[in-house]
Parts: sequence; C-alpha cells; structure tokens
Amino acid sequence: MTTSYFAASDKVKKAIETFQNFDVDTQLALFWFGYLDLKENLTPANSPSSQATAEAVFNRIIAMSKEEQLQAQRDIAGHANSEISQLYGGLDPSAKLDVWLRISQAMEDGRAIPVPEDYKLPENTKEFTQQVKSLEFEERVEFSRNVAFSMGSSSANN
Repeated sequence: MTTSYFAASDKVKKAIETFQNFDVDTQLALFWFGYLDLKENLTPANSPSSQATAEAVFNRIIAMSKEEQLQAQRDIAGHANSEISQLYGGLDPSAKLDVWLRISQAMEDGRAIPVPEDYKLPENTKEFTQQVKSLEFEERVEFSRNVAFSMGSSSANN
C-alpha cells in the first residue's frame, strides 16, 4: 500500500513506515499509547463540518457492543472493505484524527472497549517506541495525523 503524507519529515515518514509493518492489533495499541503520551498537549481545532462528520462515525462505533467496537477499529486500521471502514475512509483528514481522539477519550471514560490492563506491547516494538519518543511534539502530532489519514477503506476515496 502506498502512503500519502501531509508534509511529513523523513523521520516521521520512517516512523509511519515502521508502524505500518506491525499487525493491526499492535498498531491500535501503539496508537492508543501515543494518544496517552500526547493528550495533555492536544488542542484539536477542526472545522464544525469535520467535527460533525467525525461525531457521526464515532457515534456509529460507540453504539456497537464492545466486541463490535474492537472489530470496527480493526477494520479501519486494517483497511477492510467494511461499511464502517468505508465511512471512515470518506472523511477528511481532520475528521479522521477527530474520530480517533473521540475513541481514545471514550476508552478512558469506559464508553469504548479499552486496551486490556495487562496488555504488553510486543518485544519488536521497543525500537519503534524509542524512535517515536525521539520525535518533537509537532512531529508526533504529524505522525498521528498521517497514520489516521492512511486508515480506512480506500474504496470510499475512489
């Protein structure tokens, strides 16, 4: 799969490419831990229309059972040709990131299925996590934006 980047630096492009080589569940866990690392400094500012479309997709996900929520996230991250992945794939980049912020907040407050408390990242992610931790805050946000943008079914974008 080719990836389009939003003004990504070489360091961020390398991190994205490494990230995309992990399995979907590892990607979801890494994305979650990245959110936890950034959340105190995030100030989302997207248009009202992006917020509304993000909220609509988020509401579809949050209305699902916990198992279905996890499958929806897997479908989106794995580019599955499912209805929720196509809906997500049709969102603008700001709305895509907004969906993940909403899901992460819902995971924190118990409305969405959380990462299991005893979950440990696979051993092969250690180098990657160090790579991301070495990025400046703006580069970490850039990484998250690019990862969120690349997710979803591309059939909605054709």
